[in-house]
Amino acid sequence: MPLKLRKNKAPNPLCPLSECMALIGGAWTPNAIWYLAGGPRRFSELRNDMAPVSAKVLTTRLRELEENGVVTRRVMPTSPPSVEYALTDLGAELLPAIRAIAEVGIKLKARNGKASKTA
Repeated sequence: MPLKLRKNKAPNPLCPLSECMALIGGAWTPNAIWYLAGGPRRFSELRNDMAPVSAKVLTTRLRELEENGVVTRRVMPTSPPSVEYALTDLGAELLPAIRAIAEVGIKLKARNGKASKTA
């Protein structure tokens, strides 16, 4: 006899979570937001902060974040021209969630470090 399918009791399970995850779910996207939390950064500074990321992927992520209103892009009047990125108000609203995820990551890293030392 098959089990009865239970009704999902989560409040509005599709809309808000899916929207937010679509915004920050790309590879390196939360990292870019994290490093922009300290203030505006030039592309080369962000690339240095996120050493393993390729220039192509970082450019793609920053363009997506700009299109979604999470970051602003400002071309600096320098020679050669440089570009500076900064979080918008919407981007700043994402920081508490990203900080919470980072805190769990710190706990997991500490737990996994202890587990590997005892093994």
